[in-house]
Amino acid sequence: MQLTFVTDLGQSYSMDIDSGMELENVMALLEAESGIPVGEQSITYNGRDLGAPKSTLRELGVNEDNAMLLLRRKVPNVAGRAVEQDSEMMRLQLLGDPDLMRQLRETQPDLANAAQSNPQRFAELLRQTRDRAMDAEMQRQREIEHLNADPFDVEAQRRIEEAIRQQAVMENMEHALEYSPESFGKVTMLYIPVEVNSRPVIAFVDSGAQQTIMNSECAEACGIMRLLDQRFSGIARGVGTAKILGRVHSAQLKLADVHLPCSITVMEGSGVDFLLGLDMLKAHQACIDLAKGVLRIQGREVQFLSEHELPEKARDKPDMTPEEMERLAAGTGAGGGAGPSAGGPSGRGPPTSFPGGGHTLGAAPGAAPPPRAPAATSTSHDETHIRMLMDLGATREVAISSLDAAGGNVDVAASLLF
Repeated sequence: MQLTFVTDLGQSYSMDIDSGMELENVMALLEAESGIPVGEQSITYNGRDLGAPKSTLRELGVNEDNAMLLLRRKVPNVAGRAVEQDSEMMRLQLLGDPDLMRQLRETQPDLANAAQSNPQRFAELLRQTRDRAMDAEMQRQREIEHLNADPFDVEAQRRIEEAIRQQAVMENMEHALEYSPESFGKVTMLYIPVEVNSRPVIAFVDSGAQQTIMNSECAEACGIMRLLDQRFSGIARGVGTAKILGRVHSAQLKLADVHLPCSITVMEGSGVDFLLGLDMLKAHQACIDLAKGVLRIQGREVQFLSEHELPEKARDKPDMTPEEMERLAAGTGAGGGAGPSAGGPSGRGPPTSFPGGGHTLGAAPGAAPPPRAPAATSTSHDETHIRMLMDLGATREVAISSLDAAGGNVDVAASLLF
């Protein structure tokens, strides 16, 4: 008769076996087919464990042709202790799947090491994880019962609402993990190889940055600091602040075999060496082609660097992240100290003192108004309420206007801020 043996891992083995064959002989054949030793085999038929090796299949009630039996690996005994069956099956699945093993090594290295070398330790760690999850679930259920005890308790209802929201967040995350796991991966930023003043540089391509910027160390290495116009110095404010040292009005930039003039704002900081901003991309009608992974500019295609080709600064967290450099370069506000100049770039008027940076990064220089102390804002509102709103991030003027709109109610004013 034809019998099919199915394992927990979904593997199946079909064999022609006589009903008068003893079970131990069948298990010997299964060892040759499946690789599971006879001593570790557990065979189940219709929910019954066939545990009499000397009995024939007919005596054990296996008489049906095309019958299906469950073949499982017995609980192995390690150091005198039995390892749980489900944990051993999970361990074998991990060892058979390199991708799962790599993910486990990144998230739980102790569990991964135990899966490879210590089945007993793996079972203990797995049991501890399950116990913690069970305790957390029981605690959650007890808390829900406690909160539901008084349906008129406003604080309890608020906590129930928050628990429901958290549950929705977790379900949303599980949905994303199942259907779009790539959203949890690391996105490699766009870098291309260029040459500035004949020196090779890795440029960070950022269409969200208003200006093309370079840090002072890279500018020194490229030999363009001698061309720095310090009249354009100032302070860029965004996610943090950075000092603007000035601007190089025209430097030679080479992409592929094309030489382009490039205006570069030089900043302090050692995060991103060179950031190719929107000013250059628009000036030369560049196209970021993510389908082909290239930057297309003046008919040439420059391939974006893959992750292993990036410099160490790009792979590790820099002192100033590309997002910070982007915000600083996006013209969110700058101001600087005074510096000598000859009448401004337009050449109109006699040589006078030049104040430095404009109101935005790279703005045309102009006369700066003399500094003056901020005028005090008179108000009838409680100063404590104003300070509370200012602690939430609002300016004094905004705090006062919010209190005016809320009729002096600080709670309503705080809600208006958000």
